[in-house]
Amino acid sequence: MVFLPDSQLEQWLQDDIQGGDLTTRALGIGSRRGKIVYQHRQGGCVSGIDAARRVLLRLGLKIETAAEDGQLLEADDILLVAKGRADALHQGWKTAQNILEWSCGVTDYMFRMMQILRRHNAEGKIACTRKTIPGTKLLATQAVIAGGGIIHRLGTAESILLFANHREFWRDREDWSGMIAALRRNAPEKTLVVEANTLQDAERALQAAPDILQLDKFAIEAISPLQALAAQIAPSCRLALAGGINLESIEAYARTGVSLLITSSPYYAPPADIKTQLIAQS
Repeated sequence: MVFLPDSQLEQWLQDDIQGGDLTTRALGIGSRRGKIVYQHRQGGCVSGIDAARRVLLRLGLKIETAAEDGQLLEADDILLVAKGRADALHQGWKTAQNILEWSCGVTDYMFRMMQILRRHNAEGKIACTRKTIPGTKLLATQAVIAGGGIIHRLGTAESILLFANHREFWRDREDWSGMIAALRRNAPEKTLVVEANTLQDAERALQAAPDILQLDKFAIEAISPLQALAAQIAPSCRLALAGGINLESIEAYARTGVSLLITSSPYYAPPADIKTQLIAQS
């Protein structure tokens, strides 16, 4: 489970209900008791449950029922049920719903991509990049993991990834061996990942034998020759594919046999359709 601080939950609530719910207050119904029910209209692989549950708990509500992140639900299955005062129910309503809709959308998209990949490669992995929508990184990370994906890198400090933009500032941008030697010397505990944008770059990178060669936006037909070249001159180097990999294209990439696919597409999945019902109790 990804650690989501209380301060983040409180900020989401603060953005929506800093002044309370005027309608509930004006009607004088805040002390009435009731419950809130969240249902997944479409069904699928879900997440955001824990975050939504904690939001409701922060408002003094009690949780009756909750699904689990990563669970597969059928259409109209219940995600979450909470009970308590009407003013708290109305204040938590939209914040929790927004969390569930966005998170479930990402998770189910990730899950469906993984299902396609696993049909071709049982050990294949899909890694999601740090190209998250601003403000969503923690939710996105949990959503990806719940859908069966892994995280490519959360930030720039945790892993080595040599881009063309780094090479631009090296003494010779074609000196792959020199750059890889420097990276091995100065970050000896890290796996060395380098990115190639052209066939020529990929061939030169393989000569320097990085740990992983990330091929960015390569045509499908260009991948097989590079797999053969890697096996010949850098057998310990693993290939990864990045750029343009989404639910529509993943079948073709999965057929290449490359077992590590890198994408940011799940972050932009359509939100799930979550039905929310508030029910008064006598």
